[in-house]
Amino acid sequence: MRPWSVAYRSEELCGSLAAIWGQAAKTTRQLVLIDVENLAGQPCPTHLDVTSVESMVAELIPDLDKALRVVACSHRAAKTVAFAFPGALRRWRSGADGADLALLDEMSDLRIMRRFDQVTLFSGDGIFADSVAALAAAGIETTVVSWGSQISARLKMAAQHVVTLVDRESTFGEAS
Repeated sequence: MRPWSVAYRSEELCGSLAAIWGQAAKTTRQLVLIDVENLAGQPCPTHLDVTSVESMVAELIPDLDKALRVVACSHRAAKTVAFAFPGALRRWRSGADGADLALLDEMSDLRIMRRFDQVTLFSGDGIFADSVAALAAAGIETTVVSWGSQISARLKMAAQHVVTLVDRESTFGEAS
């Protein structure tokens, strides 16, 4: 049993997650951006944390191996992340918001608008709101996936689709 569940909001699609991503997968190219530290909930995730993030991403996105995947983290977690995400482009950056800044560099690449019809961001950080809004304004379908308690309100508004991960422990509360 996975330790998380999914709730989502979409103004346009009312089907399952497979409908959101599966519809685009039939005729489009997808870019998947993964902020490992954000999903793991810590700046230096363990092997178990990173493996859990990879499993969650693989379960949520049909045909993940057909998408261009970019994972980002600080240099401290680089080795652990590299082994957990074979075949993905890896971006390392040190310092405050290092992983975020590395993914922002990817998002600001103007070639994205010519190469991809769909961008999925696995992070809830508000630093991505302007970039996600710019991609959406350019006609790229945008989806943000994050923990419900950790997603920025601005980022929610910028994305066309928001997938909220719900921690099962917080859903059921503490045992008496």
